[in-house]
Amino acid sequence: MEASPEYTEWGGQLVLVRRRPPPPPGLGEVLKAGLRRSCACSLQGTWAQLQALFPAVHWLRQYRPREALVGDVMSGLVIGIILVPQAIAYSLLAGLQPIYSLYTSFFANLIYFLMGTSRHVSVGIFSLLCLMVGQVVDRELLLAGFDPAQDGLGPGANRSSLNGSAAALVLGLQDCARDCYAIRVATALTLVAGLYQVLMGILGLGFVSAYLSQPLLDGFAMGASVTILTSQLRHLLGVRVPRHQGPGLVVSTWLSLLRSAGQANLCDVLTSAVCLAVLLAAKELLDRFRHRLRVPLPAELLVIVVATIVSHLGQFHERFGSSVAGDIPTGFMAPRVPDAGLMWRVALDAASLALVGSAFSISLAEMFARSHGYAVRANQELLAVGCCNVLPAFFHCFATSAALAKSLVKTATGCHTQLSSVVSAAVVLMVLLVLAPLFRDLQRSVLACVIVVSLRGALRKVRDVPRLWRLSPADALVWVATAATCVLVSTEAGLLAGVLFSLLSLAGRTRHPRTALLARAGGSSFYGDPAEFEGLAPEPGVQVFRFTGPLYYANKDFFLQSLYSLTGLDVGYAVARRKERGPGEGAGEGDPVGGRDPGSGSGGASLVPAVTRFHAVVIDCAPLLFLDVAGLATLQELHRDYGALGISLLLACCNPSVTDTLRRGGFLGEDQGDVAEDGQLFPSVHCAVQAARARHQELAASNSIL
Repeated sequence: MEASPEYTEWGGQLVLVRRRPPPPPGLGEVLKAGLRRSCACSLQGTWAQLQALFPAVHWLRQYRPREALVGDVMSGLVIGIILVPQAIAYSLLAGLQPIYSLYTSFFANLIYFLMGTSRHVSVGIFSLLCLMVGQVVDRELLLAGFDPAQDGLGPGANRSSLNGSAAALVLGLQDCARDCYAIRVATALTLVAGLYQVLMGILGLGFVSAYLSQPLLDGFAMGASVTILTSQLRHLLGVRVPRHQGPGLVVSTWLSLLRSAGQANLCDVLTSAVCLAVLLAAKELLDRFRHRLRVPLPAELLVIVVATIVSHLGQFHERFGSSVAGDIPTGFMAPRVPDAGLMWRVALDAASLALVGSAFSISLAEMFARSHGYAVRANQELLAVGCCNVLPAFFHCFATSAALAKSLVKTATGCHTQLSSVVSAAVVLMVLLVLAPLFRDLQRSVLACVIVVSLRGALRKVRDVPRLWRLSPADALVWVATAATCVLVSTEAGLLAGVLFSLLSLAGRTRHPRTALLARAGGSSFYGDPAEFEGLAPEPGVQVFRFTGPLYYANKDFFLQSLYSLTGLDVGYAVARRKERGPGEGAGEGDPVGGRDPGSGSGGASLVPAVTRFHAVVIDCAPLLFLDVAGLATLQELHRDYGALGISLLLACCNPSVTDTLRRGGFLGEDQGDVAEDGQLFPSVHCAVQAARARHQELAASNSIL
């Protein structure tokens, strides 16, 4: 039977013919093509770019009101109702007035509606980001001479004055009270973080968030939740303690709380106990009967409404000294450009803020997209979340990102598209224009209860550590290290520690991958690890070596040690000993390669010394993901040393990336022709073993004739 043109005959069997790759384009051609694409202008291309930047333009034209409108309106109303109490509560974390949280929720929902690619993610205020913003705000307030312990809530908050006249003169804040300076810091931080995210999206760096693994994010959420819980204890107890900064914030705060426990406000303590009991019971009931409820009960809003009425009628602030929210203005403030000087001061803090916000937003968007059967674009998500920070920063807003809890509620209430975000923004707008002053007498202890109860999910993640340890001790170590560093040092240090431990874990896994000598199953072409499969027999005279990882600078020594140990031959040492003794001397006792010189004889061909027990080494490159310069040099040295001993080195199952590296590095011969390539690269381990045996038989026949 005649073979097809894609195959050729070798040794009586059909083998594959490797295609020659096209020559790579030059740098000039690449630059010209990119410039031509970027400068090309057409109506169709402009419309495509507009749809890519504002996905709502595309999906709104395909919107089906009969199928999606009811669910979108219902989910938007529920999220808007949940947003109002959370926005007011999270102002405590950020150290800002509640009005700014409402602004943030309003603008973020509208912008993500236009630019987001996820249909179900809820973007707005997020507790972890509020905590990070609050820590920067507290630090800058302290440096400016303000008292960070004076929260930006409650009556008289705006009448706080500078403690240091020198700081006022330097910063030009003579006419700027505490709340004024706090929002300046927050908007400057938000603008820089948003610019980072937009730049990452433009440069196509959406993949960077993938390096923040799920154990890292879970550990960070756990550690940050402990920090948030600690920061709210003073509001739960109604005590005035200093707001600590720097490393050891959690420990210092707990010590201050213990010293001030005797000064707790009894009204706040009782209010906190009642609200916590009601909220926790409501959450447990909602979790248990979630499948029976089409619309989740807005427990937070009900508690806040009832607590506000009770506080107003009981005059808790005047009679018991309980801290309350204070005056919340209505309407919008005039836009203001963030302070450029402050932007430089918080540029480093904004980097961690941007990274955390991007990672949570992209991971949540991808999670909901997978569960509902559609695709999202990571780079567009970066642009969307970045614009949710850049544009609102001019309207007195602070950092936002996607939030898991509200996104879950959004999907549970029948959300189909991001039109629900417009409904949520309308609810927040109504509160901004009409209802905000009604929350004046709301106790801060109630707001702290709302925050603490919202941390249940993150705090419960500690129960996953034993299972994570059984699955992957390295991932469990990343989780514990991230959480512990967040609690004992700071949230920024926790994020950095998590990234470092993740990289070390990845490096450790690739530095010592699993290695094995493969054996053959009977007369088949299957080669496997004898430690994994029974009934395998080693191939006589051929050592098949598998290295299940990339070959690069960090593990090249381990690669050689494993190969030498499993094959029983340190080829580098053997070649060095042979060179020391000279070509005319035989091998002495203890030489791993004894007998005659493989370089002697006609044409440089000779039999392999019997003591080596093999005449060829086949490396199974299927698990070999990539080669770097050091890995390529390692293979070249092996090829040279094995060749000096008359042992063939063959490679099997190389992927295109490894093949291209070998070709460009000269491993396949200077001519890089088909003959040299086909003599060293094989599509399967079985083909390589057969080729090695055929070569050995030909070599043995020629030596017997000689």
